[in-house]
Amino acid sequence: EVQVVESGGGLVQPGGSLRLSCAASGFTFSSYDMSWVRQAPGKGLEWVSYITNGGGSTYYKDSVKGRFTISRDNAKNTVYLQMNSLKPEDTAIYYCNALNTAYWGQGTQVTVSS
Repeated sequence: EVQVVESGGGLVQPGGSLRLSCAASGFTFSSYDMSWVRQAPGKGLEWVSYITNGGGSTYYKDSVKGRFTISRDNAKNTVYLQMNSLKPEDTAIYYCNALNTAYWGQGTQVTVSS
């Protein structure tokens, strides 16, 4: 059974940091590129970042470049998103996804507010 579980969200003040984790099981994690996608209140899904299966290449949405860092540990079947200098517009539910698959987690809420 495939499982994808995000964690690490919460309420943080503008300028603060959070580290999201996504633990996967039930598929060959190291074979898949992984992405983080978010959905802000009342809006559609928005791609944020992705990392290739070996971790050698990473890509970011322009608005998070320099603030967010994606990484992965294939030994732990886990992908991370380090988020620094958070802004209110980063408020969203953050989802982890194995690219080009139906493997999605339930999401973790990130709220940036004073």
